[in-house]
Amino acid sequence: MLEFFRTHGKPLQFLLLLVIIVAFVFVGVEGYLGMTDKANATVASVAGADIKQAELDQAHRQQIERMRQQMPGVDMKLLDTPAMRQNTLDEMVRDRLLLAAAIKEHRHVTDQRLLEELQRMPELASVRGPDGRLDKAAYTAFLAARGLSVEAFEAQMQQGLLRQQVMQAAGTAVMPGQLATQAALDALLERREAQVLRFDAKDYLAKVNPSDADLQAYYDKHADRFKTTEEARIEYVVLDLDTVKKQVNLSEDDLRKYYEQNLSRYTVAEERHAAHILVNAPKDMPAAERDKARAKAESLLAEARKNPAGFAELAKKHSDDKGSAVNGGDLDFFGRGAMVKPFEDAAFAMKPGEISNLVESDFGFHIIKLIAVRGGDKRPFEAVRAQIVDEVSKPKAQELYAAAAEQFSNTVYEQSDSLQPVIDKLKLTKAEATVQRQPAPGATGPLASPKLLEAVFSTDAVKNKRNTEAVETGPSQLVSARVIEHRPERVRPLAEVRDQVLGLVRVEQAAAAARKDGEARLAALKQNPAESLGTQPALVLSRTQPQGQPRPVVDAVLRADIAKGPAAVGVDLGEQGYAVARVVKRVARDAADPDNERAKPFLRQAMASAQAEAYYEALKRRLKVKVDAVAGAASAPAP
Repeated sequence: MLEFFRTHGKPLQFLLLLVIIVAFVFVGVEGYLGMTDKANATVASVAGADIKQAELDQAHRQQIERMRQQMPGVDMKLLDTPAMRQNTLDEMVRDRLLLAAAIKEHRHVTDQRLLEELQRMPELASVRGPDGRLDKAAYTAFLAARGLSVEAFEAQMQQGLLRQQVMQAAGTAVMPGQLATQAALDALLERREAQVLRFDAKDYLAKVNPSDADLQAYYDKHADRFKTTEEARIEYVVLDLDTVKKQVNLSEDDLRKYYEQNLSRYTVAEERHAAHILVNAPKDMPAAERDKARAKAESLLAEARKNPAGFAELAKKHSDDKGSAVNGGDLDFFGRGAMVKPFEDAAFAMKPGEISNLVESDFGFHIIKLIAVRGGDKRPFEAVRAQIVDEVSKPKAQELYAAAAEQFSNTVYEQSDSLQPVIDKLKLTKAEATVQRQPAPGATGPLASPKLLEAVFSTDAVKNKRNTEAVETGPSQLVSARVIEHRPERVRPLAEVRDQVLGLVRVEQAAAAARKDGEARLAALKQNPAESLGTQPALVLSRTQPQGQPRPVVDAVLRADIAKGPAAVGVDLGEQGYAVARVVKRVARDAADPDNERAKPFLRQAMASAQAEAYYEALKRRLKVKVDAVAGAASAPAP
């Protein structure tokens, strides 16, 4: 079939062009105008500036792409929903509103503030120099690789900082007074005395006995719970560089020749262990002082040669390199490139135990004692043969991969009823797996590729059992799969899941029985709230000290109206059962309670956030924000 297209390519291109022109003439103009009108439709307005549908579509596509990169296995359909599109529109409105407010309030970001923010960004750590400053060339290249210019990126940063200024100012504009803060603190940390009687569902399990009719009714109502996931058992083949590399033929002579030509790569780097005495004499030191330093160094050299065993003590007393002096001048092992050039040249020309002549560097005068030498050994050919095979075969495999990839793609397409032809032709290995439409948690390699799974569950692959097209699942990696068995989604019959249904119904009925008894006890207690809940102990409950009670119970106790005396409340705990509480009174808080101070920062933060959000809502009214929720939720294709 591919040969047919190659032979008749030009006539087919001409025919296709005619079809497109005719289609456009008769139906395309109206469709094009319709699409243009939709793209120009206004979906929101901020401070008199419109946000068009086309802008929203572009922003939403970018948002989906960012989320896809962060969560590679996520279903794209979940991201392209009306709610998600509305969320994108709300973010666009918020960004533009805060920027408009910053401009109206004459806010600005200084170059110094911008630079400080760039210096702090962890994303730019790789383009900072040893001094912590941005390397301009590396910074520019880093942004270019991501499709950004320095000017565009820094403009985005400035706008973000302006928006941040507006909201920070709003959150700290007027701090609540002491009375308001204390009132909020009292409400947050309020303590109440209560009795709690629990009707636990687990205590009712032995008392329930669901009938067949109960099981059938539950099964019919919750059939979706018993669905199996759609699956496919597949066989697949992978063509990648490693596969091609194994097929590269290398002679022993070629490998040995490569070894000889690159012998330095298989030699263990030589290292030297030395100690030194430094007499400071920077290059800009006056000549007279430099001469004194040289004389001192020569005197120390003579003393070191006279008593080599006392070198360490001499370094401790006289070396100006305070870092090594405390260790007797010991510099430990170092390789080439670790020391300044004159020092390195001298150290690597010495023998162990030898003391050098004076060595002059930019730091001054050094006296070096070589302690030991290690490394410099050549690894034998046999020890590095596997490494050489990998190094030699890799470039040849890259050359062969392009031709193999074309053969792979053509063969799985032209002989689509089996993977065996491509296996035989390219000496590939067949693998099998069971997959679902989404990558399994923790999946790696080709089976983690959404593109491959999409191809596996295509109509042609499922119904006609044809090979999928060659799918690129990674750099220099092509995969084709074939469905052996397809298991569509289905609801498992009641007989198959009866034990599971029985367990669920028993829990449901036990919770219902507990709730019934709990509600009866609550009704009796409400008739006489002053009556005690039997032998239940009195508990002092608060948000920070729930005393082992579920959060809904604590919340209900703190919400109860006890202005006129004790109150009775009931709490439905779902499958856990039911709880009845008799709320007696408020309990005074201890002034020394450590929760008082611990809660204040969180309380201030919450109040500042509420204040900032209120300011934002006021901004929306002042700058006349209008949002078309219906247009904002309109669907557009995701990438």
